[in-house]
Amino acid sequence: MTTIAFIGLGHMGNPMAANLVKAGHKVLGYDLITENLTAAEGNGVTIAASAQAAVADADVVITMLPAGKHVLSVYEAIARGAKHGALFIDSSTIDVDSARKAHAIAKDHGLLSIDAPVSGGIGGAAAGTLTFMVGGSDEAFAKAEPVLKPMAGRIVHCGEAGNGQAAKICNNMILGISMIGVGEAFTLAEKLGLSHKALFDVASTSSGQCWSLTTYCPVPGPVPTSPANNGYKPGFAAALMLKDLKLSQEAALSVGAATPLGAHAEALYAQYGAAGNEGSDFSGIINFLRDAKREA
Repeated sequence: MTTIAFIGLGHMGNPMAANLVKAGHKVLGYDLITENLTAAEGNGVTIAASAQAAVADADVVITMLPAGKHVLSVYEAIARGAKHGALFIDSSTIDVDSARKAHAIAKDHGLLSIDAPVSGGIGGAAAGTLTFMVGGSDEAFAKAEPVLKPMAGRIVHCGEAGNGQAAKICNNMILGISMIGVGEAFTLAEKLGLSHKALFDVASTSSGQCWSLTTYCPVPGPVPTSPANNGYKPGFAAALMLKDLKLSQEAALSVGAATPLGAHAEALYAQYGAAGNEGSDFSGIINFLRDAKREA
């Protein structure tokens, strides 16, 4: 049994912590939101009075927080009081620069660390099938892998510090772009009189095949488990997709990479969110595309 501190017990953190409890680990949790603490306690997490109290005797510290500024603030607050030799795992999705600063804070306090953002959404967090994209040293990765396994379907070591975040940003840029493409194709098919089923049956077994189509189809029917069959209740909210696309464009600007489709995807999701859809699933952008006017 490993003693694990889990800081950030929201929609993703809570089920992740619950799977660690199920695996036999002692999990000490902390969150600023009372409702999150109550839910985590119901899943077997021992609630700590503060983040510092949670990490004091922990062998592993996992953070799942909204943005880089939150991760750095928490690391600054807890690193000095962490157990000697503890491993810090940040599973937040943040910018690469902040991730590398977090590694530096951990290193300055003699701690191992990895950045380990995830893909798979709330469903994957609950099922323990998340993909972890890991950046950090071989030593830190080897120590982290058995801790990550109860939460994971796949764990990929992407290289040095910050590379987990780099992989996550690139992956989600692909996802955002591909979902818009699939949405545009179904919108065009509707206007041409082609049924959803016909397009799905062709594209899902042809060169148009992609995850956004076969696993997360944005129209009701072809994929019964997709959010389109549940009023676009979010598995991955549009606001989070926009956050990740913004991170991709910040990263592209920092290294001089040309990502015109990524930039356009960011702009479309910004418009979609501004129309009151931040809390809808990101696949619901098809509804925005249906209403869009073609430019001459």
